[in-house]
Amino acid sequence: MTHTYKITGMTCGSCKASVEKSLSSIDNVTNVEVNLEKGEAEVTMSSHVATETLKEALPEKYTLSEKKEKNVFVSSSMSAMPMGEEKSKLQQLKPLLLIIFYIASASTLLHYKNWSWSAFMLDFMGLFYIVFSFFKMLDLKGFPESFKMYDPLAKKVPAYGWVYPFIETALGLMFLMRFEVEIALIVTLVVLGITTVGVTKTLLDKKSIRCACLGTALKLPMTEATFIENAIMIVMAVLTLTNIL
Repeated sequence: MTHTYKITGMTCGSCKASVEKSLSSIDNVTNVEVNLEKGEAEVTMSSHVATETLKEALPEKYTLSEKKEKNVFVSSSMSAMPMGEEKSKLQQLKPLLLIIFYIASASTLLHYKNWSWSAFMLDFMGLFYIVFSFFKMLDLKGFPESFKMYDPLAKKVPAYGWVYPFIETALGLMFLMRFEVEIALIVTLVVLGITTVGVTKTLLDKKSIRCACLGTALKLPMTEATFIENAIMIVMAVLTLTNIL
């Protein structure tokens, strides 16, 4: 018999290997196949193994739950996402929304006495890069694995995933210090443009993966919010570059 379970907490290939090894060590489990992108594990058993037994075998970093199968006899109007699940999705995005709110507030307070949209956008982009690169720096080993799951360039050039947090840090400092702003804006358009292509494809394919925008420290799902945050930065970069030129 084969059962499918949802696994949360996996961010990279080593996580996948760890889950497979832990579940395979359980008596009566004959085969384990983990799909990192879907966050699922197919467990084949010679005889039934309780879900609690599977949970206990995994390291604390991971959580396991039974995958609920869709009832094909339920009408489309009844199959909409329950309010509880929607709230859970918003709760997962809460750290991202709070960070963007604080960055926007700080950028506003810096210029409220002598308002300038150009200065506001430069400081917003600078703080955005500094804060987001900080979270990526917390797990420099895990970030590249998560990042290459949706960024086209990181998939083809693994080294790009390793240097990306440092690129963000450099761009953040350039914006805040007003150093070679034109170059920073052009690099921003290129870097975020590439990432946005990957994010858009992931959303259109309806893949369930983790967003690496805040590294692996926070468990953020890949949602439309990731596309929106990239779009905001791209629009700001275009507007600022237009004003400069």
